[in-house]
Amino acid sequence: MSDASISNKRGAAVISFASIKAACKDCSLRELCLPRGLDDRELMALDQTVKRRRIVRKGEHLYRMGDPLQLLYAIRSGAMKTSELLGDGRIQVTGFQLPGEILGIDAIDGDRHRCNAEALEISEVCEIPWVKLEELAQRIGGLQHQLLRLMSGEIGREGQLLLMIGKMSADERLLACLYNFSQRQTRLGLSPTDIKLHMSRQDLGDYLGLALETVSRLFSRFQEEGLLTVRGKYVHLTNLETIHTRLG
Repeated sequence: MSDASISNKRGAAVISFASIKAACKDCSLRELCLPRGLDDRELMALDQTVKRRRIVRKGEHLYRMGDPLQLLYAIRSGAMKTSELLGDGRIQVTGFQLPGEILGIDAIDGDRHRCNAEALEISEVCEIPWVKLEELAQRIGGLQHQLLRLMSGEIGREGQLLLMIGKMSADERLLACLYNFSQRQTRLGLSPTDIKLHMSRQDLGDYLGLALETVSRLFSRFQEEGLLTVRGKYVHLTNLETIHTRLG
């Protein structure tokens, strides 16, 4: 394999290492990630804290449950999933992470990761040493505020998952998940109606607390109702307004 690129099994170049040299101040995701609200001097200090950019292949783990907290990870491209192994042996997917989002915050409380983080496809992350970032946040108020905002978002997502599994019907869970992906794509400047589902249907079911057969049946029913069309991993939301209305 060439040092200049990572290739897929068919030999097509996927990501060039030349594309991962951009500093935080030049990154298109800076307003979604840790650099949000920082001035040039503060961005330079953050750049010096970021350890390196890293390519993560599909199925590769950034960390596993019980690993000590050493790094936070900012996603630059691709998609990740987090999951926990339940006491009865079942897997609970706890989230799907997209570019501009941070992984590893789950470990700040107890210094050990409470979940596994795995790449759903070839992805690119920035590695940020937690100890150095914590020290920097004590000197830069804007960075400390951003860390608190990210931790608050993590708590909110956990609460949303509990609400979704405990209170919503099966069709509401899937619609809410798709609507969430739509909103997150809008933040990235992408189409709110054309969504790539990076995860498998099984992963989606494990996240929503639904059987694989239920997820497949709901996609078929939503197509019949004219809410969306499905082509493999790609979903087109044909009636976003109706989806929002049905979610109340």
